[in-house]
Amino acid sequence: MRKQGHSTIVNVSSINGRIGFPLTCAYVSSKFALEGLSESMAFEIEQFGIKSILIEPGLIKTNFGNNLKIGKSVSSNPNSPYAEITQKRVSGFKPRFENGSSAIEVAKVILKAVTSENPPKLRYLVGDDAFKLMEIRENSSDTEFRKLVMKSVLK
Repeated sequence: MRKQGHSTIVNVSSINGRIGFPLTCAYVSSKFALEGLSESMAFEIEQFGIKSILIEPGLIKTNFGNNLKIGKSVSSNPNSPYAEITQKRVSGFKPRFENGSSAIEVAKVILKAVTSENPPKLRYLVGDDAFKLMEIRENSSDTEFRKLVMKSVLK
């Protein structure tokens, strides 16, 4: 990449790389790490004409919800302090994924980002839900946002 003097590194993160949600700690932390890596790397590689960009999809119609694994200590123990919130979160997952954006939308955003004549931005949101969540997050205090998230999760 340095030899040719230009290139673009595309990392597919998630809206979960900017906003944490309950019961997704491992997933969210991996996305936050990817965000930090990509942003930090951008400073180092820019001098070589290499760009680093992040694609941040919201909910995408995938098998994510179907492939979700719940720890036995929670799923088989109704007395777990996490049992109620886990059950509500999992039951709410499937409909949200079914109504998510198409994976084609993610591909279109990637294509637009890497073929743009303008210098690419660092971050590209994908999906109406991602834009809406970022707007809510940016216009809410930490306390207000936590309350909104928990209300949504516990529906």
